[in-house]
Amino acid sequence: MLKVAIVGAAGRMGRTLVEAVHQNNSTMCVSVATVLADDPALGVDIGLLSVGAALGVKTVVGLDQEGPDFDVLVDFTSPEATMDHLVYCRANNKAMVIGTTGLSVDQEQSLQAAAADIPILVAPNMSVGVNLCLKLLEDAARVLGDDVDIEITEAHHRFKKDAPSGTALKMGSVIAETLGRDLEQCAVYGREGVSEERDRKTIGFSTIRAGDIVGDHTVTFASLGERVEITHKASSRMTFASGAVRGAQWIVAQENGLYSMRDVLEL
Repeated sequence: MLKVAIVGAAGRMGRTLVEAVHQNNSTMCVSVATVLADDPALGVDIGLLSVGAALGVKTVVGLDQEGPDFDVLVDFTSPEATMDHLVYCRANNKAMVIGTTGLSVDQEQSLQAAAADIPILVAPNMSVGVNLCLKLLEDAARVLGDDVDIEITEAHHRFKKDAPSGTALKMGSVIAETLGRDLEQCAVYGREGVSEERDRKTIGFSTIRAGDIVGDHTVTFASLGERVEITHKASSRMTFASGAVRGAQWIVAQENGLYSMRDVLEL
């Protein structure tokens, strides 16, 4: 039985992750569930918060209280919290699945360093469909080349803090790499006022934050006579949680290293 630690277990994504693990309860279980010290869900059976039935696992503050009683940690929290969890897992030789977005360059380098000691799966989006889209974007960019304008539009719920989304940035990174561009140099994150006509070598990003939108991403490849659009729309967080569970089952069997969902899906 694969033992899974879920951090931020009382949040929107945390509860969905608990449910996703429970759906696979013949092969895996939640063994550790953490929340913040001031969370009203502290000390509550995590099953009552997510699946409507007790699972025998009460929420705690931090991982130290539980000891290393898990095989893999699933983390969809914040960059700062993820770095703390990384230190703990590295010291206790535990695998990680990281869906946290908004990581800095230094934090990404910390993941690279830790991957020498533990297996880490990191992806800005765990959805199988999104990762298939990344492959399609690579193919589209290769075929259409520099003959199109490229725009990435993403929409998420009003509570999402980072913008553009990690998924949108990953999409831009895949396209830029395919076309031999440096995303840091060619990305345009906003337009306002009067300017020169669009530079075809740029990749534009547009961000929407509203309501309870789970996650929409569209990449437009537009020429003067036609346009190709590749779109992914998530209607439930379960699509991300299911991908994370699939990744957790996969990562525990891997050698130390840094992996992506494209490795899991063999894309």
